[in-house]
Amino acid sequence: MKPILLLIFSLSFLTAIAQDETIKKLRADSDRKIGKDPADTIPKTWRTGGLAGINLAQGSLTNWAAGGEDFSLALNALVGLYAYYKEGHHSWDNTFDFNLGYVKTTSLGSRKNDDRFDLLSKYGHAINPKLNLAGLVNLRSQFFKGYTYPNNVKTFSSAFMAPGYLLMSAGLDYKPNTNLSIFFSPATARLVFVNDTALSNKGLYGVRPGSKSNLEFGAFTTITYLKEFNKLIGYKGRLDLFSNYRHNPQNIDLYMTNTFSINVLKILSATWGLDLIYDDDAKLFGDNQTSPALQIKSLVGIGLLVKF
Repeated sequence: MKPILLLIFSLSFLTAIAQDETIKKLRADSDRKIGKDPADTIPKTWRTGGLAGINLAQGSLTNWAAGGEDFSLALNALVGLYAYYKEGHHSWDNTFDFNLGYVKTTSLGSRKNDDRFDLLSKYGHAINPKLNLAGLVNLRSQFFKGYTYPNNVKTFSSAFMAPGYLLMSAGLDYKPNTNLSIFFSPATARLVFVNDTALSNKGLYGVRPGSKSNLEFGAFTTITYLKEFNKLIGYKGRLDLFSNYRHNPQNIDLYMTNTFSINVLKILSATWGLDLIYDDDAKLFGDNQTSPALQIKSLVGIGLLVKF
């Protein structure tokens, strides 16, 4: 009888040890981190990111023989966001840009020197790896009232959706690489809004006096380029060209934005924004403010810049 009891006890002890080892192995497997298989080459369907920055410049003079402003303060902020989708034959590119700036000086007071928002959405269906059939929608305007200062006289010239541009286009989108996109359409509708009674009554920005919108039809091209040259230097640019078939098609409207950024420290950066605009219907220049002209805006600053 004793040998049988001894055998049962021994088997029970060995079983307990085996179960304990099994439990330990299961716990170790459950805690183990699963690494990415190097053979897994499935690409991400979304690429998202952007940048946000603020630049501040201040100056003051006291008994300065060379002359100048006793006090000056400039504040500029920028936000740029993007979300790119790619899966199979389908792609969807979305960008949003917002810039706002003010400058204050002793002699001129406070003035807005930057105000722009720009939303662009583009869907594409691939014909081949570098060429898409595409549709594009673009909305561009500003948030706050703007003024010009002919002969140093403050003159109301713009406001939210005055002007505002809504563009709808279908065409071909050529993407030779992930940084460059060239879109062309021979059939584009552009709605110009002047949603302010005082400005629309003057017939500004191509609308008839008293009307708050004007429909244009023409050819459109937009070229976008986004490049991080290295960890320090980045560039984002866009060029839009539009020819209105209905009115002076030879006078091509131009809209170009450029943003250069250089990281000085981790979040301290120098930025240079250069914008060029030519709108044949924006006749706010010349001695009688009745002539179109190339508009140039250049802003250089050092401040905080966060990329994500």
